Amino acid sequence: MSNSLLRRLAFGFAAGIGLLGAGSAGAVTAPILVVEVDSGKVIYAQGATDPWFPASITKLMTTYVALDLVRQGKVSMNSLITISAAAAAEPPSKMGFRPGTQLTLDNALKIIMVKSANDVAWAIGETLGGSVENFAALMNDTARRIGMHESRWTNPNGLPDARQWTSARDMAILGRALIRDFPENRDLFSISAIQFGKSIMANHNGLLGRYPGADGMKTGFICSGGFNVVSSATRNGRRLITVVMGQPSARERDLKASDLFDYGFNQTTGWTAQTLDSLPASNISEPPDLRPYICDRKKPMPVDEGPGAIAGNTDSSNAQILAAAAPPGSALALATLNNGAMRGRALPARAPLQPIPVWIGRDPADGAAILTAQAEAEKAERAQAQAAARQTRLDALAARRAAAKDAKAKTPEAKKALARGKSAVPSSASAYAPAEATPLLEGAPKLKVNTLHKPSAKEQPKAQAKSPAKAQAKPAAKVEAKPVAKPKQSARPARAAKAADAE
Repeated sequence: MSNSLLRRLAFGFAAGIGLLGAGSAGAVTAPILVVEVDSGKVIYAQGATDPWFPASITKLMTTYVALDLVRQGKVSMNSLITISAAAAAEPPSKMGFRPGTQLTLDNALKIIMVKSANDVAWAIGETLGGSVENFAALMNDTARRIGMHESRWTNPNGLPDARQWTSARDMAILGRALIRDFPENRDLFSISAIQFGKSIMANHNGLLGRYPGADGMKTGFICSGGFNVVSSATRNGRRLITVVMGQPSARERDLKASDLFDYGFNQTTGWTAQTLDSLPASNISEPPDLRPYICDRKKPMPVDEGPGAIAGNTDSSNAQILAAAAPPGSALALATLNNGAMRGRALPARAPLQPIPVWIGRDPADGAAILTAQAEAEKAERAQAQAAARQTRLDALAARRAAAKDAKAKTPEAKKALARGKSAVPSSASAYAPAEATPLLEGAPKLKVNTLHKPSAKEQPKAQAKSPAKAQAKPAAKVEAKPVAKPKQSARPARAAKAADAE
C-alpha cells in the first residue's frame, strides 16, 4: 500500500475518531461485549463501560422492574395497564391505542418486547409506578441492587433524553439477571411475532429466526445512540449474551452480533478471564451524540423495524467512521474494524413467524367487544366530522354570496340608483299600497290623502276679481255652440271659436 494512501486512511480514521470524541482525550469506540451467561466471564470487551444512549433496550429494564413487582406480589400478570392521554401521545414505534384502553400486564410486556411500543411502555411505568417519575426511581433502585454501575434512567421506553444512559456492561448484567431471576418468563424475549386482530408484527430483533440458537433479547435505535442490541443465543447448552451498540444500521448491528456469537462459541473461558465486575471504568464522562453520522439528512431515515431493517443499506460510509478502534485479530475482524466486509453480506432468510396473540381488555372476548365498540364510535365520529365539514362548506358558500351581494350594492351604479330613489322602494312594495306607506324623497312635500281643498283667505279675492262677463260667457257659449256644432268639424276651428267667445 502506498504511503499516500496510508496517510489518507490515517487522516480519515483520525477525523472520524475526533468527531466521535465526547469531551475526553481518548477515542470513543462503538461498545462491544460478549459474556458467558452462567459464569459471567467476559469473552470479549471493547468500550464496555463507556456511557451510551440506550434507546429501546431500556425496555429490558422496564420489564425487569415489572416482573420484580409481580414476584413481590404487588401486581400480577393479569393486572390491567391503562393507556393515558400522555402515553397515547408518545411518538412511534407505538400501538396507537386510544386513551382509556386497558390491557393486561402480560400482553403489555409481550408488546413492548416485540413491537417495542413506546405508548405501552409509558403506560406500564405510569400504572405500576403511579407516575413515570416514580417508576424511573424504581428502575434506578433496581439497577443499583443488581449491580449496574453506569446506568441512569428517566423514562421507561428509551425515547431520547440527555439524562438517560447506560453501558454495554450494565446491559449484559441486566440480561443475565432477567434470565437468572425469572426463568419462567424466558419465552417473553424470544417471541418471533405478535398478532393483534388481523395485524401481525414481527420482532425487531433481526437475529431471531435467522441466527442458529438466537433466543432473545431486545433491540433499540435513536439517532443519538445508533443501533443497539442485547442478544442471547444458546449452542450445545452454553448460553452467551452479546451487546453491540452505536452501529450505523440495523443490518450491520445484526451482522456484527452474529459474528461475535461465532467468535464467542469458539472460545473458552478460564479462571483468569475477566468478569463483568472487573472491567475497567470508562475514561469518558458522557455519551457521544451520533446524530450527525446516523441520521444524515441527505439519506433516508434509518429504521429499526420492517423489511428495510432486515435487508438494510449496503452503504458503509458511516460505518467507516463508527468502526471500533481496537486492533482487530483475525477472529474479530468482521465484528470490529472490517466494516467494509459487511458490504454485500446478509443473514439467512428469516424462519416462518409464529405469532402469539395479544389483545386489549381482560380476555380475548372482552377485547373483541371493546374493539367493536371503538369501531362503532370511530364510525360515528367520522360521520359527525363529515357532517360538520359539509355544514362548514355551506356556511362558507353563503358567506361568499352575501359578500358578493354587498360588494355589488356598493358599486357606483348602485349608489347613483339609490340617490335617484330607484332602490329606495322595498321589493315587497305594491302598486296598491296606500300613499302613507310609500316612502318619500328627502325634501319632498308631504301629501295628505282624502282631504278637501279649502281656499284660504288670500285665494278668495283672486276668485272674486274675475270679470262677471267672462264667468257668464262660458256657459252661454256652451249653450249657443251646441245647436250649430257640426259632427265632423275639426278640433282647430272649434278651439278658435271658443277662444273668440272667451275674449
